[in-house]
Amino acid sequence: MPATGDVVQRTLVTADGRTRVYRIYVPSSLPNSPVPLLLAFHGGTGWGAQFEKNSGFDELAEANGFLVVYPDGVGSGADETTNRTWNGGDCCGAAARNDVDDVAFVDQLLDVLEAAYSIDPARVFAAGHSNGGILSYRLACELSERIVAVGLQAGTLEIDACAPPTAVSLLHIHGVADTNLPIDGGRGTTSIANVDFNSPRVAVQTFADAIGCSAEPAVTTTATNADLTVSTWTGCDDRAEVQFFAVDGAAHPWMGHTPSNPAAPPVYTGLDASFEIVAFLLAHPR
Repeated sequence: MPATGDVVQRTLVTADGRTRVYRIYVPSSLPNSPVPLLLAFHGGTGWGAQFEKNSGFDELAEANGFLVVYPDGVGSGADETTNRTWNGGDCCGAAARNDVDDVAFVDQLLDVLEAAYSIDPARVFAAGHSNGGILSYRLACELSERIVAVGLQAGTLEIDACAPPTAVSLLHIHGVADTNLPIDGGRGTTSIANVDFNSPRVAVQTFADAIGCSAEPAVTTTATNADLTVSTWTGCDDRAEVQFFAVDGAAHPWMGHTPSNPAAPPVYTGLDASFEIVAFLLAHPR
């Protein structure tokens, strides 16, 4: 469905004195009841408007009646706008080097949004790509009282400990051919982050363990996409669920959508990351 709603750009000042920028997509029609909220976090060196265009979340919000918010990370330079990143722990960029408290920023942003809009606290979600996916993992661990479920592509867990007091459902999509953040971890051959990444395969198991899921996932394939292997952890605390999509042949770019960078590897078109993430999130309220 075409995104015919309104886009509003706003700012807030955080406790560390930074002016943070965020964009809000408001669908053309919303119900009178409280609606879901999706926080969408761009990848390293990206920005909110870029991820808005790249992801197609606005069209899904229009079709399904939810708000989408695209915050900007903190970059380098005097005005901190160059190569914006998120502090996901050991990654990435200026945000991690300067120990920017992005968890506190998101917490404050939620206060502002919930004061301005009728948001259903049982359907507050986060999604992210790459460094934005790393932040999404951190939010699932450290802001679980407010973040209900997360969906991400090409991220991993880059904090030392994850012990969410409330279980958060999680969908992690990862390309087996990702050479930026390899599916088995390490320093990717095309990575610009200069980080020896934790293994995404280990990250999702670590998170499943942290929320009390079954020890072994159910692993399935699908006749409609021979590239896709799905691992599902059930029996988690608070009726949460964890899934890991390993996609053969897929590289780092956001799957199913045209990359913002024309020099990026070819995009994998056999799976739409935005559609899969939104479907998972909406199916996992608290």
